This record gives sequence, structure tokens and C-alpha cells, in this order.
Amino acid sequence: MTNSITRRALFAGGASALALGALAACSSPGRSSSTGGATGTVSYWLWDSNQLPAYQAVAKAFERENPDIRIKITQLGWNDYWTKLTAGFIAGTAPDVFTDHLTKFPQYADLDVLYELDELEATAGIRDADYQSGLAELWKGRNGHRYGSPKDWDTIAMFYDEAVMEKAGVTPEQLAALEWNPEDGGTFERMLAHLTIDGKGRRGDEPGFDKTDVAVYGMSSNGSGGDGFGQTQWSPFTGSTDWFYTNANPWGNRFRYDDAGFQKTISWYFGLADKGYMPKYGVFSTTTGPDVQLGAKKVALSFNGSWMIGAYGNLPDMQVGIAPTPIGPVGHRASMFNGLGDSITKQARNPEAAAKWVAFLGGATAQQIVGRAGIVFPARPEGTEAAVAAFREKGFDVSAFTGQVAEKTTFLFPVTRNPGDVQALVQPAFDDIYANGKPVSTLTGMNDQVNTLLQLT
Repeated sequence: MTNSITRRALFAGGASALALGALAACSSPGRSSSTGGATGTVSYWLWDSNQLPAYQAVAKAFERENPDIRIKITQLGWNDYWTKLTAGFIAGTAPDVFTDHLTKFPQYADLDVLYELDELEATAGIRDADYQSGLAELWKGRNGHRYGSPKDWDTIAMFYDEAVMEKAGVTPEQLAALEWNPEDGGTFERMLAHLTIDGKGRRGDEPGFDKTDVAVYGMSSNGSGGDGFGQTQWSPFTGSTDWFYTNANPWGNRFRYDDAGFQKTISWYFGLADKGYMPKYGVFSTTTGPDVQLGAKKVALSFNGSWMIGAYGNLPDMQVGIAPTPIGPVGHRASMFNGLGDSITKQARNPEAAAKWVAFLGGATAQQIVGRAGIVFPARPEGTEAAVAAFREKGFDVSAFTGQVAEKTTFLFPVTRNPGDVQALVQPAFDDIYANGKPVSTLTGMNDQVNTLLQLT
């Protein structure tokens, strides 16, 4: 895709909130007046250019089974996708079907621009049990209706340069057994210290190490995490303390960023930058993602999501390994379990034709086609199995990602009302901690603001 690094990042804030406000002021497009059977052309938007060939193959398979329906796929870069989608809702030019995100659908559902999939014949039979546990439930609104058909899923793991680890005397078995705690960082922090090298070749666990002159950091930087619930930054650590973002999932109405244990973990996490083991804010450009940092040999390991396997695998002159997230103080490792979905807009020219396409996208045939492409893990177990086999053929052991699902050490993505407004408060607070050195205790005031917002809406 054009911008893989931000695939799961929360996209909202000022400009988007203003656009959604304009959308709310418009009357709802309502049900399409075209009701002449499941025929015609269905427009479908996605943002991942890497997946485009797979979905073109899915479209051909669908058209063979449904000769009266044609699928027109449009791929847009992440930076343009949501802006153009919101503009399309306002102007009446939105697609029939689009790839949706959990940080978007609640607001779109409240604005009544999405079909409830259970009201359309072809998608009414979507069953939670057909997908990896928990994924389908995430796409149900506060009213219990479904607004998205599960598309794929992702978890988090550690990517690393095998040559760097070998030179440091670190084995894959050692990486898989790492533990952490917020007191002294455990074996994980000691590993980071050993992997960090200053400008004179001294490691972070050796006498004389200069944290102000670091040539190779133990761990990559990926921003403050405020724009996406820390998914690829601190969430594997906070999750492995059994902390969760809100008081309920899905559809919590009170955040818990004021929790003492959470704040202690965040303090430890950003403290790694103060020790020189992780880059401080501004060391790398905000467009220089963790994969690029690893490829440039500026870091030894990198946390990232399973959607980035291909990007790391394509790094030149590097053999990349994958290790699971560290085991936390409560005795298990953890990863956020996130997934995309396919939604139908109320501007759909033929809702039943669109529903047939969405039902096919979530079915076994399509999910196995996507799985065999070896890019993401499809939501259905049979699609996941196809992806695992495809990754294996490419030389990737992806058990660090799938193991979290098999061992039930995942936690679901938090879903709340008004996610754009929530993010507009959360992101600056985390940025201030990472970039400006503000105390972690400032999260308490931000948390109060967020909870007041949720109670008022």
C-alpha cells in the first residue's frame, strides 16, 4: 500500500472532525431508489495497493458466479482515502462499498450513512462464529446491528535483523523468552541495552556507554502511539498487565488512562528513550517508519503489525526474523487484535448487489484467494490457514503473530463513540510526553476530558 506504516493508525482530528460536522448537517442519503434486483456495477474502495491484485482476483471470481454484476475497484492512498470518502458522503459520490476501520464506523453509523448489514438479504446471514473469535462482534454498533463484514485481522510482534542478533550473541530462543516489568524492564530491557551501541562501539550494558551519541538503538521509534491506542508502540506492554482502555469492550464509555498501573507502564516505556535504548522524538523523521529504521541498520529490533510482513521482508540485504512480544508481569504476552471490515454506504446504487459483493468478500472463496496472496491474515480461519502457508513459502515463520490468537493472549481493539473527537484529545497528550517530556500524570487530566466528552455525547 502507499503508506503501510499508518495502516491501522487512528485517522481523525481537526480537519476530519470539521468534515464530519458538515456531513452531520446534511440530510442522510437514505436508501437507494434503485431496487431492481442484484444487477449492475458495484463500486468498491480500498487503500492497500499491496492487496489490490488479490482483490482484483476476488472480483473476477465473484463476477463468474454473478454475471449480472460488475465490480469496479478504486485504490486510494491512505492519506487521501478518508478525506475523499467523507467528501463523497457530503457530495453524494461515495462508493457503494468500502474498506472500513474500527475508528471510523461508529461515527459513520451515528451519522446514518451506512447500511445495517442485517437488513440486507445477502448479508443478513453473517455469523460471528465463521470468523476468528471476537472479530465479527467488533463490527456491531451500540444498537446491536452489524455495520461491517470482517475482512482480515492483525496482531503485533517484533521484527529483527538476524545478522545483528547473531553478532550480539542473541538466539531466537532468547528473544522468544523475553520478559518485562515496569520496575526494571526485566530481561527485555537488558536485551535492549545489549543491542544498543554508541558512536564508539560501546554497548548499552558496557561501561562508558554514551546515551547522547547512539549509533544503533536497541528498539525502533514509531511515534507516541496517541494516534492509534499505542497499537504498535506501547500496547503490547500495557496489554500484558491486563489493563484495558475502557470500562467495557466493545462500546466502553469511560477511558482508563488515569489508572496508576497504566501510567507506570507508560513512564517506563518512554523512559527507554531517556536511557538511549529507543530514539527520542525527532531523531528520525515522522515519515521514517520502524521498517525503514531497521532497514537502515539504525535499530536492532522493531515492533510492528502483521500487515507489515511484506515490507520487512523486502528490506534489501537483510534477513529478517520475527519474535513474539515479551511476556508481561502477569505471566503472559499480549497483542491488540484488530481487524478491518467491508461496509455498504446508503448511497449504494443497488444495495442488494452491493450486499452480494460484501457477502462474497467475507466468504470462504474470497478469503482463501486473499490468504494465498500472502499479504494479510484473512478473518476466516480457512483464509488464515491459506495465508500461513503462503508466508511459509516466502520463507516467513509467522507463528509470532498467529500464536497470540491460538493462545488467546490478544485483547480487542477499543470501540467508542466519537472516535475522532477522542483522538483529538488523546494524541496531543501522548505527543507531549514523548516529544516534550511532560509528566505521565498529565494523562489524568486528559482522561477526565475524554470521559466528559463521552458522557455529553
